[in-house]
Amino acid sequence: ALQLQQLEAILWDMDGVLADTERDAHRPAFNEVFQQDQLDAEWTVERYGTLLEVGGGKERMTAHWNEVGWPSSMQSMSDEEKQAKVKELHLRKTEVFMNLINQGNVPLRPGVLRVIDSAIEAGLTLAVCSTSNELAVRNLVQTLMGP
Repeated sequence: ALQLQQLEAILWDMDGVLADTERDAHRPAFNEVFQQDQLDAEWTVERYGTLLEVGGGKERMTAHWNEVGWPSSMQSMSDEEKQAKVKELHLRKTEVFMNLINQGNVPLRPGVLRVIDSAIEAGLTLAVCSTSNELAVRNLVQTLMGP
């Protein structure tokens, strides 16, 4: 059992701590956008795990396509046009990601709610620290744990 009386606060990260958002939300959201645009790309759990070594979604897409070749619909684009398309894909990916969270399709990791409930009961301060989009963090917390 946690020695809660020794703690004053618990700081949480979102991705991979509160929920496995990379596997259960970001990756499926990328794949959905790729499918919508009929891009010949589908990121498996393993491939996405490798791509996580690259920080940032737009940078991840660029690194992937620089490595495996750009989709045929983007091959004739200039570098600026490719980056504009990547930015547009990423904006749409973020919408899909938010919808997955809002629909409750991203579960908390096992044990998280129990620890949070125990911490609240003990009067601890709780906060989420993340490099993720602030709205995504708020949506995840409110959807899965309440306001």
